[in-house]
Amino acid sequence: MPDNIACRIAGIDWDSIRLSLDEHGYAKLPPMLESSQCEELIGGYGEERLYRSTINMARYRFGLGEYKYYRAPLPDLIREMREAFYPPLADIANSWLKRLDKETLYPDSLAGFLEQCRREEQTRPTPLILKYEAGGYNCLHQDVYGSVFFPFQVVFALNQREQDYTGGEFLLVEQRPRAQSRGHVLTLERGEGLIFPTTHRPVSGSRGYYKTTLRHGVSTVTTGTRYSLGLVFHDAE
Repeated sequence: MPDNIACRIAGIDWDSIRLSLDEHGYAKLPPMLESSQCEELIGGYGEERLYRSTINMARYRFGLGEYKYYRAPLPDLIREMREAFYPPLADIANSWLKRLDKETLYPDSLAGFLEQCRREEQTRPTPLILKYEAGGYNCLHQDVYGSVFFPFQVVFALNQREQDYTGGEFLLVEQRPRAQSRGHVLTLERGEGLIFPTTHRPVSGSRGYYKTTLRHGVSTVTTGTRYSLGLVFHDAE
């Protein structure tokens, strides 16, 4: 595994990722984070200087658990991952817009996209770390923080299922027009990641492509403590 996280991301088989996103609406990533990096992220959970806000899910009826948004400037690892993932995902995002007969919206670099966010007064960083104790869960939702949003996000498992916790599967539910919802239950090993749509994806139909709506969440953690890292590319109002 290359030492530099940007090199690891560049070395992903992006053709396979594109195919999986097109066919299934999500794509699992190979291990991207080393154990030491996962430990460092978990170990920083109690360092309040790293975060701009802490959300108690129960208070807002989002579920049961807690998450924290990193403050600017982002930790180097998270900043580098965000910058490296953005260009290939922006290319896929623009191809999805073309399928829906929309104009392409996403510039080549994260800096260019964040400038779009700033013009709409979206300036607060959105990468976050999430913690669930036994009994914790996250209701189905979409992470949209303003009028500008990026159509993909990435989540990483920071500790090991069946060892540090049980339950807590990632849930992705797709609602197609005039059809019942379809659910995916996805599991990640420590350091692995998952790319999934923020709000919708194009699906081929008899009259061309149409949009389907997706929401994601986390099933109930039955034992232990579950940590994950979320990379959201658009900033918040």
